[in-house]
Amino acid sequence: MPGTRRSGLLALGGIVLAAVLAVMGHVGVSDDLDPWSLTVSDFAVSDRGGVIDTAMAVLAAASVVLLPALRRAGAGLVPLALLTAWSAGLLAAAVVPTNEPGTPMDTAAYVHRYASVLSFLAMPVAGWLLARHPVAGAAAWLRGLTAASLVLAAAMIWSAYPGDRALLGLIERVLILTETALLTTLALHLTLTRVVDHAVVTPHRPGIPVGSGAATP
Repeated sequence: MPGTRRSGLLALGGIVLAAVLAVMGHVGVSDDLDPWSLTVSDFAVSDRGGVIDTAMAVLAAASVVLLPALRRAGAGLVPLALLTAWSAGLLAAAVVPTNEPGTPMDTAAYVHRYASVLSFLAMPVAGWLLARHPVAGAAAWLRGLTAASLVLAAAMIWSAYPGDRALLGLIERVLILTETALLTTLALHLTLTRVVDHAVVTPHRPGIPVGSGAATP
């Protein structure tokens, strides 16, 4: 289905662009920021409206592009709603800033935090549900990436609270890479898989209507 493949290609382009922007945002920040302990949001708040925020918005847009294509390919409403939540969370995190590192959290910072949590949890659950559906194609990849995402999300929660932020930045970045890989797997599937109608059609013979079920001699 050409429209489905175009959506997959457009999403892949958005994912690549978001990755490039995210790398640029990390290279261009102060040397005092430690990527091992500080989150991507901590880097972004040092340059509000900069390339990291743009990267999150582009990734959200790339995800939205996949929604109608996945729907045409037969995805259910629940995984589509979860992918919508992932996109909305990314966009909210890009628009609403967190607090500066070391300062008390305000209302905007809490909105940013829970929008990020929504995204981090919605994507793996959507991937798991899509892996159970024929639309998945690469079910083993989706399940593996989903399991890795959930383990990393649990590790991130541990680090953020009882773990005293130990390696929080590293864990979050690996989690983002894993969930982006999950999204990329979906986009690649839509790009490379040809949608075929597998219905059995009875050949037409003179005097026998197509699909009549009449026996052939």
